[in-house]
Amino acid sequence: MGRYLLRRLLQLVPVFIGTTFMIYALVWAVPGDPFAGKCGERRCPDQYIAFMTEKYHLDQNVFVQYANYMKNLLQGDFGQTFSQREISDIILTSYPNTLKLALVALAIEAVIGLGAGVLTGLRRNGFLDNLVLVSTLFLIALPVFVVGFVLQWLLGVQWGIIKPTVSSEMRLSELIVPGFVLGSASVAYIARVARTSIAENRRADYVRTAIAKGLPMRRVVGVHLLRNSLIPVVTLLGTDLGALMGGAIVTEGIFGINGIGRQVFRAIVTKESATVVGIVVVLVLVYLVMNLLVDLLYAALDPRIRYE
Repeated sequence: MGRYLLRRLLQLVPVFIGTTFMIYALVWAVPGDPFAGKCGERRCPDQYIAFMTEKYHLDQNVFVQYANYMKNLLQGDFGQTFSQREISDIILTSYPNTLKLALVALAIEAVIGLGAGVLTGLRRNGFLDNLVLVSTLFLIALPVFVVGFVLQWLLGVQWGIIKPTVSSEMRLSELIVPGFVLGSASVAYIARVARTSIAENRRADYVRTAIAKGLPMRRVVGVHLLRNSLIPVVTLLGTDLGALMGGAIVTEGIFGINGIGRQVFRAIVTKESATVVGIVVVLVLVYLVMNLLVDLLYAALDPRIRYE
C-alpha cells in the first residue's frame, strides 16, 4: 500500500502541472484588453499599463508567465488582483463557505441517493421503483437554476419555511435547501447507479450463499451486498465534491452565498484572470486528492482489491 500511495502521489505531479498549465494558458490567452474598465470610463494611463504589464509579466510568453506563477504558487503566493488585493485572502474568505455548502450537498446525495437506490434495487419494478425512476429523471431534466428558483420562491417567499437568502453565519439549517439544489442532479445519478449496482450484485453467488447459510436479510444487505455495491457510488461521490464546488455559481447566486462560485463569476466579469486561475488551481487540487482517496477506499470496500 505504501508503494502504491507513493506512486500515485508522484503521478499527481504531472497531472497537476498539465491541468494548471492548460487553465493558465486558456485564461490568459483569452482575447481582450485586460485593463479595460480598470480606470473607469477613461483609458488607463500608459504609466499604469506599463507598470502592471511588468508586474504581472504580461509582456512575456505564456510559458515564462506560467513558470513565474508556479514559482510563486509553491511559496504560497497566489498573486494579487489589479486592485492590489491578495488572491489568497479571497480564497480563504470564500472557500470555506463553498466547501461547507458542497459537503452538505454531498451528505444529501449520499443519504437520499443511496437510500433510494438501495430500496429500489431490492424491490425492482414496484410502485416505489417506478416513483424513484420518474423522480430522478425529473431532477436530471430540470436545470439547477430552475430547481433553485422554484424552491426559493415556494419555501422562502410563499410559505416562509426558510429564509430566501443564506445569512453570513452559514448555519446548517440554512444550507439544507441550497445543498439539495446544488446536488439535485447528482442525487438522481447516485440513486440510479446504486439501484443498478444493488440489483446486479443481488444475483451474485456470494449473496445466494449468504442467504442459504441462513443469515438475516439485514446482515446480507448491510455487510455483503451493500459493501460491494458501494464502489461505483463512492466513485461518484468522491469525484463530485470538486464538481459541486466548481458548479456552485448558480446556487450561490440564488441564495446569496459568498463563495468561490460568486468570486469566479465576478472575476470573469471584471477580467481578473489571476483570480480565476487561483481559484481553479484550488479546485484541481481538490479533484486530485479526492480521486486518490476514492482509489484507497476501493480496497476497504472490496477485500479482493489489493494495491502493491
